[in-house]
Amino acid sequence: MADIARMAGVSISTVSRALAGNPLIPKTLRDQIVEIAQTHGYVVNQSARSLRLRKTDTIGVIIPLAHEAGQLISDPFFLEMFGRLADEITRRDYSVLLNKVVVTEPGWLDRIIQSHRADGLVLIGQSTQHEALNVVADTYRPMVVWGAQLPGQRYCAVGSDNVQGGRLAVAHLVATGRKRIAFLGAVHAPEAAQRFEGYKQGLAEAGLPFDPSLVVPAPYMMEEAQEAIAAFLATGASFDAAFAFSDVIALAAISALNAAGKSVPGDVGVVGFDDIVLARYGNPPLTTIRQDLAFGARAMVDLLFRRMAGEDAPGTLSPVELVVRGSSV
Repeated sequence: MADIARMAGVSISTVSRALAGNPLIPKTLRDQIVEIAQTHGYVVNQSARSLRLRKTDTIGVIIPLAHEAGQLISDPFFLEMFGRLADEITRRDYSVLLNKVVVTEPGWLDRIIQSHRADGLVLIGQSTQHEALNVVADTYRPMVVWGAQLPGQRYCAVGSDNVQGGRLAVAHLVATGRKRIAFLGAVHAPEAAQRFEGYKQGLAEAGLPFDPSLVVPAPYMMEEAQEAIAAFLATGASFDAAFAFSDVIALAAISALNAAGKSVPGDVGVVGFDDIVLARYGNPPLTTIRQDLAFGARAMVDLLFRRMAGEDAPGTLSPVELVVRGSSV
């Protein structure tokens, strides 16, 4: 930078401002300095700049997967949510740093924060890290989490009404005449637990008994979910409908049912959750509970930037809706 300042006949601070696009530097002079810099192969050292300004112009997006280490970032839900977050973040002239976290030893989130590689953090999901998030939230404000709202929660969370989604799914299946409704998916992560609770509430509201034998702890990955559901079918369990934790599991269920010689929706009606893009292209197209991911991404980024500015911005819950397609009627 000192060399460029000497060649342009200006001060180092003027070069710095010009390369940052500062409008206080006349455009003609800015253009001259930029041309000299380009000619001599000079680029701003962003790491040094970030260290000096204590600002990275980067937002970290974290996917914690302690509960399902084998789940891939290429999961359709993660891809869609990350894409929407990236659009919202880059619209504000910030970069995005993606971090998948599988090993969650004590202090894992503190280490990410202390690396100072991002000005704020968005987490897609809580995994099993609710308490870790609470501890960090006591001292670190620029963090927003996609997930369930839980008792005693001290971190800012944006999510969907998972319980209502489960109730809507079961009510729809009951309205189509189904009486033996299975639940497909593990139930230990917060959002899964809430959808499972909605499923049980829906059964109770319809006057149907809850049968633990119809709960299938299917993994989140499609191939593994299909294998788990195929094993469940091989037991000869009697059921005429299924509500899946996610669209991925629901699509895996349809594949397993077809392979077992059962028709969807003739023998078994299937409802998923999320309304990912693949849902409408299934065979048959998938009935699902839609959560508004566009709203979720927009709300998370807006809340994050408000918190980065020092505001005590609370989380929010978005409604869900039933989208009826061919897998249930």
